[in-house]
Amino acid sequence: MAGGKIRKDKNHRGSAGANPHYQGGIQFHKSKGQHILKNPQLVDTIVEKSGIKPTDVILEIGPGTGNLTKKLLEAGKSVIAIELDPRMVLELQRRFQGTPSSKLKVIQGDVLKCDLPYFDICVANIPYQISSPLTFKLLAHRPLFRAAVIMFQREFAMRLVAQPGDTLYCRLSVNTQLLARVFYLLKVGRNNFRPPPKVDSSVVRIEPMRPFQNLNFKEWDGLVRICFNRKNKTLGAIFRQKTVLSLLEKNYKTLQALQIPENGSLEDIDIDMASAVSALGDTLGDLSMGNDDDGDDENEMDMDDDGEAKGSDFKERVLAVLKEGKYEDRRSSKITQVDFMHLLSLFNKAGIHFS
Repeated sequence: MAGGKIRKDKNHRGSAGANPHYQGGIQFHKSKGQHILKNPQLVDTIVEKSGIKPTDVILEIGPGTGNLTKKLLEAGKSVIAIELDPRMVLELQRRFQGTPSSKLKVIQGDVLKCDLPYFDICVANIPYQISSPLTFKLLAHRPLFRAAVIMFQREFAMRLVAQPGDTLYCRLSVNTQLLARVFYLLKVGRNNFRPPPKVDSSVVRIEPMRPFQNLNFKEWDGLVRICFNRKNKTLGAIFRQKTVLSLLEKNYKTLQALQIPENGSLEDIDIDMASAVSALGDTLGDLSMGNDDDGDDENEMDMDDDGEAKGSDFKERVLAVLKEGKYEDRRSSKITQVDFMHLLSLFNKAGIHFS
């Protein structure tokens, strides 16, 4: 979908005069990610691009003082707003007093810890420090919702939509796009907020998809995690690392002890897909914002003098898989989702597993 840049709102002032950290007498805390939308044009644009239907139950996360909430109430059937700050909850109750409970329900609590209710669409301006865990909590939610239209820190948003070969293509990109279609909607300048954050923002639309049948998500992420640890190195170099080979050989011996056939799969092991997806957001907390590294870390590499792990039958088994699929000289930064799927199937066929 095409996006545009929203202009600054230069004329709007809060009810506390020139102090940009107040609205309606409430002080905002940057440390808690409280940046309230103050540009009505931007609020209208987000609601318009959300494609809300009159029959929709809308989930709003971090409604703050209710500037977006007001427009959502006008567009959909009802709004469920989850807000952590009790001061904001009181302001919402004051602002929307008289609104039927069937139309607006305000839940005070931590969205990462509470059970999400049924909803058709999520529209939210969230604290940026919960971007990764919240994204994967939403993608783990059942039943599937139609879409989530969320404002993120701009770099995080660009990683969500990044494609193979893009500078920001990373583990976050691959895992998100495995579970959803992601569309970039618009860039939002920092001066559209009170108080203004240090970075620009972007709005994206996330449309969850049903996961691939028989996909062991823990295995998938185990492979992707290894590959993106040094995304600009060749897979041949990555899988020659002693630490990587030791991990895979340990898995190999464990599964042999469980008498799982080499050419079998882990489908018979009970995997809670939703739990695995939701937990992924925590492990991506730091990696999501740019810590894919291509440097040399001697402690992590644990190499021999020649830069590779010592030869072994298991090492040859691993490298044979890469050669079979012609992946040895390829780099994670340019590999597609289909390629990762193919590589995982080749490893599993050889009895090599990642969880």
